[in-house]
Amino acid sequence: MNQVRKIALEEHFNAPGFESYSEVFLKNIPVRVRKELSSRLNDFDDLRLADMDKAGVEKVLLSQSGPGVQAEQDTILAIRKAQENNDFLADRIARNPDRYAGFATLPMQDPKAAAAELERAVKQLGFKGSMVNGHTLGVYYDDPIYDPFWEIMQELDVPMYLHPVNFHEVPHNMVGQPILPGAVWGWGVETGTHALRLLFGGVFDRFPKLKVVLGHMGEGLPFMRWRFDSRFAVYSQGISLDRPPSAYIGSNILITTSGVCSAPTLIGAIGEMGPEAVMFSIDYPYESSELAAEFIEQAPLDERTRALVCYDNAKRIFKL
Repeated sequence: MNQVRKIALEEHFNAPGFESYSEVFLKNIPVRVRKELSSRLNDFDDLRLADMDKAGVEKVLLSQSGPGVQAEQDTILAIRKAQENNDFLADRIARNPDRYAGFATLPMQDPKAAAAELERAVKQLGFKGSMVNGHTLGVYYDDPIYDPFWEIMQELDVPMYLHPVNFHEVPHNMVGQPILPGAVWGWGVETGTHALRLLFGGVFDRFPKLKVVLGHMGEGLPFMRWRFDSRFAVYSQGISLDRPPSAYIGSNILITTSGVCSAPTLIGAIGEMGPEAVMFSIDYPYESSELAAEFIEQAPLDERTRALVCYDNAKRIFKL
């Protein structure tokens, strides 16, 4: 183990003043575990680096733990908090640039402000893209008001990591079963649906160079590619796309392994999308780095494919 170089992409921190946002994610976790998570989210030195070394991870792209400013109802405050978060992260990266890179926090409440902050974060702070925690107060980014944002993102040629968030409203079929709306099931449904809104909303046709990254083995989308094509051909509802739906999953939509340490699932995702569309990640500190490293080292992959998934794809896509 640890002989393959690794880059990890869904690795979280918590900036000062963001604890209240994270409470919505942490409140259902036992207190003892919450304390351990908080200590690791706040650490940029001993705990994090030791964990990386043990797992053989050379570099991580750090991102604010969710839901971050996506939950902020005051647009002006969201803009300020996003700037503060990005400045804080840039300072921490500057202390150890060989091991850390960053994803920008973005105030998606205001598409033009989000575009401006992404441009600042990339051009001035050296960030490699953004991590956005799903919808912002129930607004999804296939809405045409976000086209100016997508245009800037395409010009900058940096990906967005679309991270799970709670439903804006819990679906009726999950009411009364509190396990369903959250991390066990609902987060993947919510995030995968958001990505499909971008796809069927024509965002990737209008901006064909965009790259959106989904964690958790693609929130299930890779395994539905064939059916998306089959049923879209019959039930298109008047929607017209430049390509079959499956063609966007693996080109505009890329995935990571974060939080899914299953070799058969990995083999299936690579089979659907190709080895250049799948990247290793951990979801630190919410998942075990040791378990994730063991999984990817022992998965039945040829060495070229393992190198692509563990290191080369992330290096190329994020220009590391």
